[in-house]
Amino acid sequence: QVQLVESGGGLVQAGGSLRLSCAASGRTISNYAMGWFRQAPGKEREFVARISWSGDSLYYRGSVKGRFTISRDNANNMVYLQMNSLKPEDTAVYYCAARISGILAPTASAYDYWGQGTQVTVSS
Repeated sequence: QVQLVESGGGLVQAGGSLRLSCAASGRTISNYAMGWFRQAPGKEREFVARISWSGDSLYYRGSVKGRFTISRDNANNMVYLQMNSLKPEDTAVYYCAARISGILAPTASAYDYWGQGTQVTVSS
């Protein structure tokens, strides 16, 4: 079993930045593909970014490309999401997810473990 705990969310003004962290425990995630998803009130959970086990392959949702950066520190079992130039439409609960298969996948259903989420609120 893998436990994931997100942190770093909060309230920020439009144009500001936040760095989300995802701490994994229970077993190493160094061979897992990892992803960040978000869910706004009344909307479905959506893909934000994903990273391969090695960190060599990165994919982003179109609306965050150039503003968000996903990264990982396998030595410390951590995954990060740096969010810059935040917009009100980025407001959501952000979730970290782990996929046992190291193969990247875009859909939430492909991920095996989930954190409880951290709230990000961007004011205009």
